Amino acid sequence: MAEVQIRRYREKDHEEVKEVFTFGMSEHIPSSCMHVLKQPLAQMFLGCVFCALLTSSKSILFPVLAVTLLLAAGRQSVSYMFTKYIQTCLEQDLNHIQQTYLDPPNACFWVAESQGCVVGTVSCLPAEKDQNFLELKRLSVKKTHRGQGIAKALCRIVSDFAFERGFQGVLLHTSVVQTDAQKLYEHMGYQKVREFSAPEAIAKLTNFTLMEYQLVLKQHHN
Repeated sequence: MAEVQIRRYREKDHEEVKEVFTFGMSEHIPSSCMHVLKQPLAQMFLGCVFCALLTSSKSILFPVLAVTLLLAAGRQSVSYMFTKYIQTCLEQDLNHIQQTYLDPPNACFWVAESQGCVVGTVSCLPAEKDQNFLELKRLSVKKTHRGQGIAKALCRIVSDFAFERGFQGVLLHTSVVQTDAQKLYEHMGYQKVREFSAPEAIAKLTNFTLMEYQLVLKQHHN
């Protein structure tokens, strides 16, 4: 197993950081599609369309084709939602990491490096809703390097950074389909404090929820 080093972001890492984040988020598209298909509303809609077309056309081929096209359109909608989110993240901070995370005193961006390549990322900055907390953001590890404790080490460096600067804790947000991330955060001592709908209309229709987790540092470090 190649040695992994966690260090502060450097300008030369920019393209690799964006690639790790973009591919990491895109991996959630299939699980998000499955989440949509499990919703009663989606199942009822597809069933009604199938039965209505089967009754009116007297042919199995037409309703099967129609449902297939609806499934393809649904996947495209989910892909669009993730693409829009990725683009928003790039515009908000990943296109100007230095100004967002390295110039301010209580923010930082780290990368996990293996054999000269960026294989993981994480960042933090003061949370907008509570300045006593840092917000953990942009945690991602390449699929080829998972299972090596990199994500845990990246989480730990954020909590240590927050503790050293006197913050009360760390908070973060994840989604209902990111079950591995939820297990990681809970293993690291985070507790889920609320669950709420994503702002997009399709997210509300499909019960695609976001979750907020918090780690209270006094309890964690005692």
